[in-house]
Amino acid sequence: MELPLLLALPLLAAGLTWVIGMRAPRLVAPVIVGLPLAALVLLLQLSGAVFDQPGDGLAWRVSWLPALGLDLSLRLDGLAYLFALLVVGVGLLVILYARYYLARNESAMRFFCLLLLFMTAMLGVVLAGNLLLLAVFWELTSILSFLLIGFWSWRRDARQGARMALAVTGGGGLALLAGVLLLGHICGSFELSAVLAQAGSVQRHPLYMPMLVLILLAVFTKSAQFPFSFWLPQAMAAPTPVSAYLHSATMVKAGVFLLARLYPVLDGTNGWFYLVSITGLATLIFGAAMALLQRDLKGLLAYSTISHLGLITLLFGLDTQLSTVAAIFHIINHAVFKASLFMAAGIIDHETGTRDLDRLHGLARYMPHTAVLAIVASLSMAGVPLFNGFLSKEMFFGETLEQELLGEFSWVIPAAATMAGALTMAYSLRFIYGVFFGGRQPDVPNYPPHEPPRFMKVPVECLVVICLVVGLVPAYTVGSLLAAASLATLRAPLPPYSLHLWHGVNLPLVMSLLSMTGGAALFFLRRDALRRWQQSLEHLNARRSFESGMRALERMATAITRALERGSLPGYIAWMLLALLALPAWFLADLDALAGTVPAGALDPMGTAALVLLSVLAIAVVVARGQRLAALVLLSGCGLMVSLVFLRFSAPDLALTQLSVEVVTVVLLVLALFYLPRETAAQGGPARRIRDVVLALGGGALLAVAAYAVMTRPYDPVSVFYIEQAVPGGGGHNVVNVLLVDFRGFDTMGEICVLLIAGLAVQALLKGMRLLTPSAAPDGLPWTSQAHPLLLSMLARLMLPLTLLVAVFILLRGHNLPGGGFIAALITSVALLLQYVANGVRWTEARIAPDYRAIAGAGILLAGLTGLGSLAFGYPFLTTAFGHFHLPGIGEIELATAMIFDLGVFCTVTGTTVVIISHLGVRNLPPAPAKEDD
Repeated sequence: MELPLLLALPLLAAGLTWVIGMRAPRLVAPVIVGLPLAALVLLLQLSGAVFDQPGDGLAWRVSWLPALGLDLSLRLDGLAYLFALLVVGVGLLVILYARYYLARNESAMRFFCLLLLFMTAMLGVVLAGNLLLLAVFWELTSILSFLLIGFWSWRRDARQGARMALAVTGGGGLALLAGVLLLGHICGSFELSAVLAQAGSVQRHPLYMPMLVLILLAVFTKSAQFPFSFWLPQAMAAPTPVSAYLHSATMVKAGVFLLARLYPVLDGTNGWFYLVSITGLATLIFGAAMALLQRDLKGLLAYSTISHLGLITLLFGLDTQLSTVAAIFHIINHAVFKASLFMAAGIIDHETGTRDLDRLHGLARYMPHTAVLAIVASLSMAGVPLFNGFLSKEMFFGETLEQELLGEFSWVIPAAATMAGALTMAYSLRFIYGVFFGGRQPDVPNYPPHEPPRFMKVPVECLVVICLVVGLVPAYTVGSLLAAASLATLRAPLPPYSLHLWHGVNLPLVMSLLSMTGGAALFFLRRDALRRWQQSLEHLNARRSFESGMRALERMATAITRALERGSLPGYIAWMLLALLALPAWFLADLDALAGTVPAGALDPMGTAALVLLSVLAIAVVVARGQRLAALVLLSGCGLMVSLVFLRFSAPDLALTQLSVEVVTVVLLVLALFYLPRETAAQGGPARRIRDVVLALGGGALLAVAAYAVMTRPYDPVSVFYIEQAVPGGGGHNVVNVLLVDFRGFDTMGEICVLLIAGLAVQALLKGMRLLTPSAAPDGLPWTSQAHPLLLSMLARLMLPLTLLVAVFILLRGHNLPGGGFIAALITSVALLLQYVANGVRWTEARIAPDYRAIAGAGILLAGLTGLGSLAFGYPFLTTAFGHFHLPGIGEIELATAMIFDLGVFCTVTGTTVVIISHLGVRNLPPAPAKEDD
C-alpha cells in the first residue's frame, strides 16, 4: 500500500489546504509542508527496494474495469523513482520559496491547493502502471498547469499564456490517448509490464508508425519541441514558483519521461531515429539561439529550457545505449540548475520590480549572496567544469561522435552540438553579465535593491549545493540513482561508462573547450550585432500568431454555425432524426434477406389491442398539437399504454418506473406550460409538414424493420446469465434491480450524475426567466399564490407521511421484489410536488426545509463511497457484498451493500427532481407579505 499512499499524501494535503485554509489559516503551513515531506520520506524509505531490483521495482494493482483494460495500477521502478524524487523534492523547495514570493493580498490557499494537485497529477504520470491511467493523469497535468499559469487571472498575458498552453498540450494529450489505444490494441493489454515485454511484435505491426507518430506528437507538445515550442515562453506570465516547478522538474519533463518509459518498445526503427533525433536537434539549436536574443530574464530561461529539452530528446534519438544514460543524467542535472535559476530570477524580479535585462546591471554589489547562487547555477547550465552540467554535456558530445545516423553526413550532428554549446555559453554569460555586472547602475523600480528574506534563498542554496556536489563527486551522489533509472529505461545491461571528472584529453573535451571559448567570444565581441538581430526579429511574436490563428478558427466556426443553426428546434430535431435513421439503414442494407430463420409468433390479442390504442393516442397527439394542454394529456395516455405493455410482458419493475416517470414528467410539463402560450402558433408551410411526415413514417418503418430482422434471427440472450447470477452473485431475486445496482452499477452511477447535471442546468436556465404571456398569470404562477383550496391543502398534508412510508417500503423491497431506489424517489417526488401545488411554494419551503441540491450531491457521494468501499477490499468498483444475519425476535434478514448504493440513487433522483419543481414555482414569485397566515 506504499504506492497509493505516496499518491494520496499530496492529494490529501490539497484537500486539507482548501478546507482548513478557510477556517484556520495558521494551521495550513504544517499541512502544506508536512504531507509532501511525509511523501518524500516514504519515497526515500522505498529506495532500497528500488535499487535492489531497479528494472522491476514495486508494483500495486487493483482491478477496476478489466473488460476495458483499465486497472488502478502503480509501478515504482528506477525511472519512476527518479522522477518521483524530482517531483516531490523540487516541489517541497518550491512550496517554501512561494511562501515568501506571493504577496499578502494574493490567494495563497488557492495557489498551494493547485500546486499540490499538480504534484499529485505528475506523480500519477510517473507512477502509472497502466497506459490508460497514465493518459488520464497526463491530461490532468495539462488542466492544472492551465490553472497555475493563469493564476494571475487579472493579467491578459497570463490568460493568453494559459490558454495557449492548454490548447497545445491538451491537443497533444488527445494524440496520446489515440496512440495509447493503438499500442494497447497491438499488445492486447494496457498494462505497462505487458507492453514493455513486446518490443519486437510492436515494431513489426502495421500500426506501428501511426502509433509512433501519435505518441511522439504528445511528447513534442508537452516538452515544447520544435515546432511546438512557442507555448512555453508565453507560460512565463505565471508566478515564478510555477515556472520553477513546471519547467524544471514536472510539466515539460513529462514528455521526456514518456520517451524514456516507452523507449524499449518504440526504439530501434528508422522512424524513431529520424523523428526523435532531428526534432531534438532542431529544438536544441532553435531554443539556444532564441535564448540569446531575449530581453526578459524569464524568457531567456524559458528558451534555454526548450534548448536543453531538445538536447535530451536528441540523446534518446541517437540510439546508442550510452546516449540514453546521458539523457537520464542530463534530466537530473537540468532539473537542479534550472529550478535554482528560475528561483533566482524570481528573487531578482521580486526585489527589483523588473525582469528587463536592459535595465538590470550591477546587482552583484547590492545582492551579493543572490549573485553567487545565480552565477553557480548559470555556469552549471553552461557546462563549465566542476559543475554538474559539465559531466552530462561531456557525455552528450561523446555520443554525438559515436552515432552514424546520417551516414557520410553524420558529422553534422557533432558540429551542431558544438554550436549549440557555444550558444548555451553565450546566453549563460548574458544572464551573468547582464544582471550582476556592467558599468551602469541598475535602472529598476525598487531602487536600491536588496537581498530577499533569508528563507527565500534557502531553496536556491540547496539546489546550488547539489550542483556543486554532483559536479565534484558524481559517482557518490547520483551514481546509484542514475544506474537504477537507466537500467529501468533500457531494460538491458548497462553499457560501461565513467562518472570521473577527468577522462584525459579527447575529442569531447576539445568540443567542450571550443563551445565555451566560442560562446564567450560570441557574447563579448558581437553584442551590437546580437542587439540588431534581436530588433529585426521583434515582429515575430508567437502569441500574436497563435491569437490570430485562434481568431481565424473562431470566424470559421461562426460561419459554420450560422449556416447550420437557424434558431429552429424542429430543424435541429429533423437533422438528428435523419442521422439516427441513416445508421441502421446502412447496416440493414448489407443483409442478404430481411427475415431470419426463426418463425414469427402469432399475434397476441392483448398486445395488439394495446398497440392499436397506443397508435390512436399518438395520432391524437399529432392532431391536437396546437392545443398544448390537450396534447400533453393525450401524450400521458401513450405513456400509460406503454406501462400496460410492460405489465403484459411480465416486467413489473419497468411498468412501475414508466408509470412513476410519466406522472412526474406530465406534472412538470404542466407547470412548464405556464411559461408558454396556450396554443402553438402555426409554423412552416406544406414543405415542413411533408418533411415531418416522411421522417416520422420513415423512422417508424425503419425501426419496425430492424426489430423484425433481429427477432427472426437466433441469438443467445444475455438475460440468462443475469437470471442465473442474480442470487449467487448479487444476493437478490429482483434481477432488474440487481442488474442496476451491481452488474451494471457503473452505468447507473453515470446516469445519476447526468441527471444531477441536468437538474442544475435546468435551475440555471430558469434563473431570471420571465413569463412569455404575463396575462396568463399576472401574479406569478397560480400555484405560487397564497390562496389554495382548503380540501386539497389538507389532503396533501395528510398524504405526505403515507406516501413517504410507501416510498420507503418500495425502496427496501427493491432487491427482491419490484421496486428500488429510482421508483421510490419518483414516488417521493410526486408527494413533494403535491405539497408545492396544494400549499404553495412559501409554505412548503418553510415547512419542508432541506437543501435539495445538497441531498442530490449526498446521493452521488454515497453511491461513490459504496464503490470505493469495494475497492478498499480488493474487489472491482461497485462490487456488492451481502450476507444473511439472524436477529432475535425478527429472524433471518439479508443485508447487502447494494442497498447503500440504492439509497444514493434515491437521494440523487429525489433531490434533482424537487430542485426542478421548486424552481419552476419560484420564478416571478410576488414579494412575500410582512406576516403570513397558514
